[in-house]
This record gives sequence, structure tokens and C-alpha cells, in this order.
Amino acid sequence: MRELSVVGVRVELPSNQPIVLLREVEGDRYLPIWIGAVEATAIAYEQQGVKPARPLTHDLLRDVLAALQAPLQAVEITELKENVFYADLLIGDGVRVSARPSDSIALALRVGAPIRCAEQVLSEAGIVIPDEQEDEVEKFREFLEQVRPEDFAG
Repeated sequence: MRELSVVGVRVELPSNQPIVLLREVEGDRYLPIWIGAVEATAIAYEQQGVKPARPLTHDLLRDVLAALQAPLQAVEITELKENVFYADLLIGDGVRVSARPSDSIALALRVGAPIRCAEQVLSEAGIVIPDEQEDEVEKFREFLEQVRPEDFAG
């Protein structure tokens, strides 16, 4: 397993499909995952420090895990089958729960849990951005700093 960090979310044009972009902590591969608008909003809210008046689903799950004293230890993106990513939540003392990567990432951001990815998944779906494209990544980061969660509402 390789540890990843969340670069951010954006809307892919012309399909208007949100993606979350992850990057290897100790490496140069990026992992783009297409996600739903609700999950994109949840990730963007957390990255931007937006606190809704009432808890979102991911906030609720964070609070339930805390109340049960079953902390989220890590998120693992485990497989890619037929263009669908699969992930597991590692909870408490070895409990493993299957979950969508988008939900897993939104929860991991809320509790500060590490996000890991199987090497096989990174080998298959990871991309290396050449140095001349690093400017594009910087533009993407600037975009992320200015985008509002409402921009992802369908």
C-alpha cells in the first residue's frame, strides 16, 4: 500500500463529472477518481473548512464512530475492476468495511486518517504528470482555492 494525499476536487469538462485527484505522498503518481456531486461537495467542504449548520452524512458517520469508540484507522483503495474503484474502511481493532472511495476519502479527511492505495491500482490507473505539466497542476490548485462547494451542486 502506498500513502496518498488529496490534491482536491474539480469538475471535468465537457461531461461536468466531478473528480477527486490524489497524489502519492512519496512518489510522483496521481490517481484521478471520478465521483458523484454529493461526495465532491463533502470533500470540498472539508478541505475548505466549511461547517454546515447540520451534519452531512460523512459528519454523522465520523460522530457515530467516535461515539462507539471505534476510530477510523485508515482508508485503503484496494481494487479497480471494470473502471470501478473499491475501498475499505479500517475501523477500530481490525474491522474492515467495504466502501466507495469517494465516501472513504470524505470520511478520512474529517478524522485525519491516512489514505492508502494498492500498488496494483496505482500501476493500472495512476498517472505521472511530466514537469512541463506541473504548471497545470499549480493552476488546478489555484482553481481549488477559489471553487465553492456549491459549484458541485447538480
